[in-house]
Amino acid sequence: MSDETRRDARTRIGFVPARYYFLINSTAACLATINSHHRPALTGRPWGILLSLFHQSPATPALSLLPNRPENSPRLKLHPFTFRLHCHLSHQERNSQREPSIGGLQVRQVSTFTRVWAAHGGGPDDLGATFFQPSSLPDGFSPLGHYAQPNNGPLFGWLLVGRPTGLSDDALAKPSDYTLLWTSESSADLNQDGRGYFWLPTPPEGYRAVGLVVTGSPGKPSLDEVRCVRSDLTEEVENDEYVWSTDGFSVNASRPAVRGISAAGVPVGSFLARANSGITTNIACLKNKASDFTNAMPNLNQVEALMRAYAPRIYLHSDEEYLPSSVNWFFSNGALLYDRGNQSNSATPINPDGSNLPQRGSNDGAYWIDLPADDGQKDRIVKGDISSTKVYLHVKPMLGATFTDVAIWIFYPFNGPARAKVEFLNVKLGRIGEHMTLRISNLTGELRRVYFSEHSAGRWVEASQAEFDGETNMPVGYASLHGHAMYAKPGLVLQGDANLGIGIRNDTDKGSSVSTAGRWEVVAAEYLGVEEPPWVDYMREWGPKISYDIARELKNVERLLPGRLKKRFESIIGSLPDEVLGEEGPTGPKEKRNWAMDEA
Repeated sequence: MSDETRRDARTRIGFVPARYYFLINSTAACLATINSHHRPALTGRPWGILLSLFHQSPATPALSLLPNRPENSPRLKLHPFTFRLHCHLSHQERNSQREPSIGGLQVRQVSTFTRVWAAHGGGPDDLGATFFQPSSLPDGFSPLGHYAQPNNGPLFGWLLVGRPTGLSDDALAKPSDYTLLWTSESSADLNQDGRGYFWLPTPPEGYRAVGLVVTGSPGKPSLDEVRCVRSDLTEEVENDEYVWSTDGFSVNASRPAVRGISAAGVPVGSFLARANSGITTNIACLKNKASDFTNAMPNLNQVEALMRAYAPRIYLHSDEEYLPSSVNWFFSNGALLYDRGNQSNSATPINPDGSNLPQRGSNDGAYWIDLPADDGQKDRIVKGDISSTKVYLHVKPMLGATFTDVAIWIFYPFNGPARAKVEFLNVKLGRIGEHMTLRISNLTGELRRVYFSEHSAGRWVEASQAEFDGETNMPVGYASLHGHAMYAKPGLVLQGDANLGIGIRNDTDKGSSVSTAGRWEVVAAEYLGVEEPPWVDYMREWGPKISYDIARELKNVERLLPGRLKKRFESIIGSLPDEVLGEEGPTGPKEKRNWAMDEA
């Protein structure tokens, strides 16, 4: 195949990294509810994994509906949800657990809170936020900070508490003082419960604060309220999800600044705050310094148990023509390897296991995979084969190995043409292929979050707000028509400007579905030394360069629009990402940044 022929090719092989990440905690025993403070520890192998997803009760109240606590009444303990949990740990697994140590510090997770202060405006959906302190701590463990959550969803929080190990009894220290960071006293128009006061602990020399403190009165908190952590056991943090803001004061969840397979940062579950006062907070997170960094990660038998419990269901659009398949089916049905250095322009059939694919290296353009030249064979392959479909797992440590991420990749032989939407117009465009990423997290035995990759970006959804497959513990994702991007809910999402009603359509609905239960293969788990199939180490393109120019096609559409819409339309063209306006054929999963790093 000549370069010109390659440029003109209209094929689009979509190795859609359809990934579900499961945040599964290594825990010692099953939990009856999220409110139990008897939190088992992160464990050593064999992994004491909870075999079912916690499921939200239909009666779960929203935080914004919680009653105000009278000044002299007992502190309110929030019990917003009960999760269904099916525990099938063997006797051996139950008795092989030990308390977790991240190197000088043992940690547990607590989810029982006392409400301290709440605001009822600002934040997501303008519903405000609520601030909590941990309660009912395990014996010998100390709090490290307070927790904050927006009021637009049910309570689903956690905090780490810690205690020094026997060999490092100076890992924690009381703060020497507190600095008032912000108070709601000056926010006269704020709808709030009482007054809120936000305090920054002053750590002793050689220590760092890893969380802030909130009180309902102007007096400084007790020095026993939290502990600071020895500096060598901490890492830098950055803002995570937005929580709340008002009058020059803002609150975000926190996460380690460096996140990846080998990154040591461990989130505490607390929050970061910034005020116009100019006070530097210098909050940190924990650091996993354990010599056996991945001691709490699951073995292969436990990964199997995990998939029995949490395997997701993926819904395709009811009009979807381009279905998934297994990689082996694609190779066995005519996929070809092209070599730029082959003077005869002939292509090589690919072995069913991909064993004759070039290994490692970089995406240097020397090789690419394409569909067969025969039109009949090509037309059959692009339709996929849903009966052969399986998903491919990459199991990896995340957030200081206190989380297990299971990335679930799904393969599509072809991504079909996308469509543009201009208010009342729907216009078919040239072929555009996208990838899908799903992720779920692990920190306490609970499903914590689900990540949905949406073309060039993506978003996290708390497990408490995800959809599940009927009464099962299996989360649901929706693959967009032709592009196969993943969304948490069915409907239309515009890649562009939803307010203007202009952009690339991403349509999802409940058409046919793929249950990933029993249809998976572990293709990578570096910490276990899993042997990877040859196609995982193929670093070149799974398809040629796409020659169509969607921007040009959009310009053709623009000529048909009335003047009122032309300016709106022009504003959206330049905002579309490069992958929409023309891109190289997709590379395999190992070439993606999030193979070894956290999701963006």
